[in-house]
Amino acid sequence: MKLGIMQPYFFPYLGYFSLIKHTERFIFLDCVQFIRHGWITRNRILKPGSGWQYILVPLVKQSRDTKIRDIRIKNALDWRNTIFRQLEHYKRKAPFYRDTIEVLKVAFNIETESIVRLNAHALKTVCGYIGVGLNLDIFSEMYLSIGDVKVPDEWALSICKALGNVDEYWNPEGGLEFFDRSKYDKFGIDIKFLKMNSQKYSQNRPEFEADLSIVDVMMFNKPEKINKMLDDYRLS
Repeated sequence: MKLGIMQPYFFPYLGYFSLIKHTERFIFLDCVQFIRHGWITRNRILKPGSGWQYILVPLVKQSRDTKIRDIRIKNALDWRNTIFRQLEHYKRKAPFYRDTIEVLKVAFNIETESIVRLNAHALKTVCGYIGVGLNLDIFSEMYLSIGDVKVPDEWALSICKALGNVDEYWNPEGGLEFFDRSKYDKFGIDIKFLKMNSQKYSQNRPEFEADLSIVDVMMFNKPEKINKMLDDYRLS
């Protein structure tokens, strides 16, 4: 089995969806410490005129050592409509604006205080729209016994070992910096690092803003094209 494991990102970039498409099982790692100013509660879209801006989900104040699974959304704020207002400028230039807004309406149509639950629902909604199969588990709900994890690259290894039927573990290319292949080789697990090739598309402006949220990609590309873009990658 090909396995991918990632923290639960909020409307992530294309490479995240490529990882989902080319693995057979995908796990949200939500038992680690939440890091502020990461990708779990926010992502980037185009800013009117030029540059980019964040869309984000506000959070209830939490302690520094709170786990991702325990992060709560501040639903007292009308964050959904704030995001929709931030996206209104796309209407003038994005051919798939209305389709994308409808996808977001479905993605946001969940009553929850859990950022993990929200992001899982949003991920399933987007995958359904672009035609990508998703076999998603949430780690904290799997009740796997994995023992103590001492360094970051052992989370994935421990999960692979606990599942017992993993032949390949796939990770974004950024993991090359801290994953020790020899640990995985010892247990017969082939670790692969996925890097997307250049994925420029027309944003109807002079300068292309790379690595934005899937929301931006959906605004300018039909689902079939997005699905095909996910196949343009290389492995290390």
